[in-house]
Amino acid sequence: MTRLSILLLGLFATLRAAEPYEIKLETVTRGYDGKTCWVHPRAGAIPGPAPQVVMTMQKLLLTGSDVFYALNHVSSSDFGQTWTKPVEHGETLGRREEPGGVIVAACDFTPKWHAKTGKLLGTGHTVRYQGDKVIHDRPRETCFAVFDPKTSTWTPWTPLLMPDGVKFYNAGAGSVQRFDLQNGDILLPIYFKAKGDKYYRVTVLRCSFDGSTLRYLEQGNDLGLESGRGVYEPSQTRCAGRFYLTLRNDTAGYVSVSDDGLHFSEPKKWCWTDGSDLGNYNTQQHWVTHKERLYLVYTRRGANNDHVFRHRAPLFMAEVDQATLTVKRDTERVLVPERGARLGNFAVCEVSENETWVTVAEWMQKNGPDIVIKPDNSYGADNSVYAARILWKDAR
Repeated sequence: MTRLSILLLGLFATLRAAEPYEIKLETVTRGYDGKTCWVHPRAGAIPGPAPQVVMTMQKLLLTGSDVFYALNHVSSSDFGQTWTKPVEHGETLGRREEPGGVIVAACDFTPKWHAKTGKLLGTGHTVRYQGDKVIHDRPRETCFAVFDPKTSTWTPWTPLLMPDGVKFYNAGAGSVQRFDLQNGDILLPIYFKAKGDKYYRVTVLRCSFDGSTLRYLEQGNDLGLESGRGVYEPSQTRCAGRFYLTLRNDTAGYVSVSDDGLHFSEPKKWCWTDGSDLGNYNTQQHWVTHKERLYLVYTRRGANNDHVFRHRAPLFMAEVDQATLTVKRDTERVLVPERGARLGNFAVCEVSENETWVTVAEWMQKNGPDIVIKPDNSYGADNSVYAARILWKDAR
């Protein structure tokens, strides 16, 4: 090894030691049959000396497009070292029949602890099928369910009642990050469009939750972008007294800010601090916060990942410059490496003051015409479900 190599390795080690966190990547489950795969693994943590982490996920039909089955859950009470086997909740979180041969399912579901009521509340939205094909012009609702840790069961998913059936004809909280206020009110971002509208818009709902029922109280302003399908899959957080919203768009990710958590500024495209494009597009992004620091978790172009569907792997995390609403390139780290499968549908869970987790599954579909990634693919993807444990050094 040359002297320069030794110096570079020493510098790299010093920089890593100075970073505020370390990453431990745990595999929750792996392996699949080439017909269905696990998707949308999203976790909520029930507080305690050893928090119980409850993660929901569901099977996807690989030969279809967004064809989901009943939600399952697994749990861990030893910080991800061991997990229970998946339990399917077909009766409460499964498919339901509607008139005319329509099937409705709950999907894009995210559990999160609600401190005021001491309940694990999950939110998502509905999808409707006919012959295992998504109905193009369809109504959609935000849905919710509550977990009972004593019986390891969920209440039946229930639609959130909305005030304007025309405006919110197609409206849901799928794949979003909500923020709970100290008084128990919930700030729940959703995306929506009226029947016949071309573009999705985003708004934040303020809701009440009494431990069993989620209720609409009011909404903030509407955010829109007349590009692609508009803006959708919003996620919200608060850091250093300011609220942040990140938005998906077909050509780029966007960010918006607010003082009250309801009324947000005009969306701004995500860029690096030098003004160049971040490279995220047509994929969700989510937030990690720790004390006064704000981080974005995302996927992007330009990572030797042209072979991955919409460049949705690897999964990155980097700190956000809160003054300029840009991403600090020199803080970027890989949370989950890519193995040929997409990782764009993920979630963030605050397990404790010491740990934040990012959970994700290898989604075993690729660009067509044959969209199914084979079990014996050359990249090594096997539908692994991951928990990337972010361990905060200042909490030790």
